[in-house]
Amino acid sequence: MSPILAILVVAFFLYCVTISASDPDPIQDFCIPNPKFGSIKTAHLGSLPCKNSSEATTDDFVFSGMKGAGNFCDTGLAAISVNPAIFPGINTLGMSFVRADLKVGGYNPPHFHPRATEIAYVVQGSVYAGFVDSTNRVFARVIEQGEVIVFPRGLLHFLMNVGDKPATIFGSFNSQNPGLQKIPTAIFGSGIHEELLEKAFGLSHKQIGVMRRRFNPKSKG
Repeated sequence: MSPILAILVVAFFLYCVTISASDPDPIQDFCIPNPKFGSIKTAHLGSLPCKNSSEATTDDFVFSGMKGAGNFCDTGLAAISVNPAIFPGINTLGMSFVRADLKVGGYNPPHFHPRATEIAYVVQGSVYAGFVDSTNRVFARVIEQGEVIVFPRGLLHFLMNVGDKPATIFGSFNSQNPGLQKIPTAIFGSGIHEELLEKAFGLSHKQIGVMRRRFNPKSKG
């Protein structure tokens, strides 16, 4: 292969990687999924055809489901994730968002979003927040009401309420389907072979069983 051809191949590859690294650009002003062709909640995001733009209403572009906190889990976190499945107006616009509420001492464990960068705005409270880069360097501090932190795409990040009052955070993603993978659940709740986990983390069979029961209730390990 000639040097020029090799350069062109590499350039084309990098171009393809770049354009596939985010949601595709819309080809119309908006696309409200047409429920006549199936359920928005069960269909793959972006797979339903748009209804005629003349049938769109203002209500299609307004979402009222974030006025209060959602249901709290055992970590003291309540999260309301908003994507086109429940807010059709943002379909094909390359965005989604979340409301997260944290009880005092509550936390959102280390996790990452494989398809999106996140901007998190503290509505109220004091939150210890940060991320870890690919060199294992931690960027973290307490952020207060009115402050914003960015979590780069695909990097592990976390949140914990360190104040004496409940905290509320609004997060926004640059993808309508950012994805979510929580590290503890991915490791101990996914069925990875026990011997590997023992060697990787220096844990005993009993300790692995405890972790599996915690992060995968269906496991009897």
